[in-house]
Amino acid sequence: MNWKTAPLLATLYDVAVQNRPLSRLGARALWNYDITHLHMAIAAQDPSALTLDIPCGGGLAVRDNPRHVAADLSHTMLKRARRKTTTLVQADIYNLPFPTSTFDRCLTYNGLHCLEDPQAALKELTRVLRPGGTLQGTTLVRGAGRDPLIKLLQHQGAFGNPGTAADLRTWLETALLTDITLTTSGAVTAFTARKTGTQHSPASAKVD
Repeated sequence: MNWKTAPLLATLYDVAVQNRPLSRLGARALWNYDITHLHMAIAAQDPSALTLDIPCGGGLAVRDNPRHVAADLSHTMLKRARRKTTTLVQADIYNLPFPTSTFDRCLTYNGLHCLEDPQAALKELTRVLRPGGTLQGTTLVRGAGRDPLIKLLQHQGAFGNPGTAADLRTWLETALLTDITLTTSGAVTAFTARKTGTQHSPASAKVD
């Protein structure tokens, strides 16, 4: 995909997303999406939870917190995220460099629709999530009135294979996640799900 090899595209996207008035206008015009929901979810993050944020982009959800691990495949995005955090990892979402059951929470905002195999990415995120931990994110979906624009961006190499909201639920269920909640705003679906089991105390965990 172009996000790793096209630094100008990545930079322009990040500038737009980081600018709140511009992102609000663009999200509504392009996707009929109220991006306020995303900002509220980010603001509600638990700073004590050991969190993996991938793709972190330029650091929209990042806080200067050593328990927030920001990861992305794009070196350009990581350079931009460096302004907000010291815990950065260049990583492939399909093959994360972390042991199984590492994180209390995994975040994947606005990234799944850029992937060729979103289902595989969700399975890998579930692998590194602790039992009892939470997976949370947002993704564009097909079947919500913006399919022609999605197809155009697929043709240009900016998007991978986004599914419908029903596909997203199936992918989460297949990853053996439970307590699934989907919330739709325009062509964007926010989701939360939990990995079954008992969560360990986040205070005793660390990422090397």
